[in-house]
Amino acid sequence: MHQSMKQIQDRRGCRGFTLVELLVVIAIIGVLVGLLLPAVQAAREAARRVSCMNNQTQLGLGAHHFEFSMEHLPSGTVNPEGPITNQPVGQAVSWLVSILPYIEQQAAYQQFDFEAGAYAEANQKVRALAIPTLFCPSNPGEQVRIENDLSVGLNHYVGCYNDAEAPIDSDNNGLLYLNSEVRYSEILDGSAHTILLSECKQNMNSLGWVSGDRSSLRNTSGFDKRDPWTLNNPDNAEENPNDVGKFGSYHVGGALFTFADGSTRFISESIDPDLLRQYGNRADGELMSQP
Repeated sequence: MHQSMKQIQDRRGCRGFTLVELLVVIAIIGVLVGLLLPAVQAAREAARRVSCMNNQTQLGLGAHHFEFSMEHLPSGTVNPEGPITNQPVGQAVSWLVSILPYIEQQAAYQQFDFEAGAYAEANQKVRALAIPTLFCPSNPGEQVRIENDLSVGLNHYVGCYNDAEAPIDSDNNGLLYLNSEVRYSEILDGSAHTILLSECKQNMNSLGWVSGDRSSLRNTSGFDKRDPWTLNNPDNAEENPNDVGKFGSYHVGGALFTFADGSTRFISESIDPDLLRQYGNRADGELMSQP
């Protein structure tokens, strides 16, 4: 009996793991997790990019429906005179307000007073609205910020007003600029070769999606490659009020662009600068170079 119990105890003892074996197993699990995480992150980013493309397509369709109704694209910004500065003054109503009825935001459009302007108290309720269609899932920025105890709804999608850095005015060569009413017959370079809208990296001092300044318009003078730390650092919040800025995104390697023909394409940030500039001009008459 004593011998049988000893044999049983010996067999039980053989079932355990040594410390070396345990460490090897842990190391293998760690390697597998390390290999799996990048794949999971890549899959999540792919899903976010598809969602971003869908948002841009909806905004592009909204601009198209506006054009079908009014026979011209919406004005990039509505204001009695220009140029537009990045300050909360004047009427300065953005093109995003004009297309609200065409992106399932009819109630917000009906409550907005165009004559009062983007910064009027009467429009504060609409100005504070966070519209899901205006946000890229890959962008870590906030959807609403507080300005002088007032909420300001932000956005990640902006229209193209010009092919170079210049003040927003009535003589810009893009599709959405000061008091613009561009018809498709005026897009001489072809709607498939002219950018309508894209993404941006909003600064912490953005005036919101209702504002027809750099908050809702950008140019094709290049790619905005600033990192999140630069954007969110309060020491870098102050900018020249006349600067507008470039397109950019938090997608790896480039950004999504919606063209005037309704198509949405990914453009690498390593694109030929001359080609990107041509995409921002509706009628430069130049032959398109190869991407």
